[in-house]
Amino acid sequence: MHILLCEDDPLIAAGIVTGLQADNLMVEVANTASMTEQLLSCAHFDLLILDLGLPDMDGQRLLERLRRQGLRLPVLILSARDTIDDRVNGLRAGADDYLLKPFDLRELSARILGLLRRAGGHSAAVLQHGDLQFDPASGDCFLGQQRIELSRREQALITALLQHPQQILSADQLKDRVYGLQDDVESNALNVHIHNLRRKLGNELIETVRGLGYRLGKPITGNPL
Repeated sequence: MHILLCEDDPLIAAGIVTGLQADNLMVEVANTASMTEQLLSCAHFDLLILDLGLPDMDGQRLLERLRRQGLRLPVLILSARDTIDDRVNGLRAGADDYLLKPFDLRELSARILGLLRRAGGHSAAVLQHGDLQFDPASGDCFLGQQRIELSRREQALITALLQHPQQILSADQLKDRVYGLQDDVESNALNVHIHNLRRKLGNELIETVRGLGYRLGKPITGNPL
């Protein structure tokens, strides 16, 4: 999944990026409100982590403006502002969760995964599609009783599809979720990962919608290989 982190403290940002990347989450960092808005306008993200103490605009004001503009991403506020009023005002401004600094990276990761599950309409930690079961937190993938080894890129791709089972995702949306904002991605790289997932999990797992993108195919049952 593709996370946008809005945090102006470089040490805190670096620690969060390292921790979330260990959980196979793709993270981009913005250190100002204006940069956050710019990135949101040019790339696809699944969740925004928002600090309130930004140098160019208060984070709560930014969130209110983004919600008025139609932003539907889950937003997790990460702040040292610890009064009840701060938390209530943050949630009323449009945040989906509020985590106080200092924090444990394990709790941050767990909250992020919980928000992503709810945004995708899932209540359980393990994503399931027929006989396919995948845990985004651990990377464990099972097809029936058979364990399937997936690369980090394949895990990011299957997570995006499983969390949006009824949605057609464009190639650009999937590339953002798999590669972030890297600009050196080969033109056929996404097709290679899709081919590999089909080879490992069955040709019907990922459906190509001509001219639009890709979506999850019909549920996998039995042995599709």
